[in-house]
Amino acid sequence: MGERPASFYFDLASPLCYLAAERVLHALALPVQWQPVLARELTSARRLPGAPANGSTPAGEEPLSTNLTAPEAPSLGSEERYRARIAELAQQLALQPLRWPAEFPFDSALAMRAATYAKSIGRGVAFAQAAFRQAFAGGRDLGEREGVLIAAASCEMHPAAVLAALERQGIARELEQATARAAQTGVSSVPALSVAGRVFAGEHALERAAAHVGARAAGAL
Repeated sequence: MGERPASFYFDLASPLCYLAAERVLHALALPVQWQPVLARELTSARRLPGAPANGSTPAGEEPLSTNLTAPEAPSLGSEERYRARIAELAQQLALQPLRWPAEFPFDSALAMRAATYAKSIGRGVAFAQAAFRQAFAGGRDLGEREGVLIAAASCEMHPAAVLAALERQGIARELEQATARAAQTGVSSVPALSVAGRVFAGEHALERAAAHVGARAAGAL
């Protein structure tokens, strides 16, 4: 019997989720289901010492490892260190130069309802990838409808259908329920992957999940 699909939990306000989203389809030897969740609802804000505490990290995002050397001078504040580290990681992955939305962190509720609708019509991965790139390669604010609609149009989602979905209580309720189910699974921050009953979260979630899958395949677990 084959392995159960892995689940990738993401919030479009999270640049760490963006970095994971660019790799997750190729990193695991498993099918991956992409699940939109509202990270701020997963748990009350948790911060490690040294992580941004002024709102520069989306609520519910796992803070960056504090033992990583920032690429800039140590006199930089926590927000600058955070942004510099994200930019450094994007460069290491050969992604487009990072462009931050003018409003960061932005309120992702609108975009996450659109992601939930996209998932329901089979466009979940395409929309999430497009939206992440609009936000962190294009610098668009996904808290605004325009940014959401541009991402939707790039994967052939009709603007009128998207706008209608954004107003539907059923879509908002589906997102809320998916977030609650993720929390019950043990997801307390994003990015996160659930693989064979294990949850991996944070900057190195993808690498740890891939190692776990490899160990299981080799019979080491």
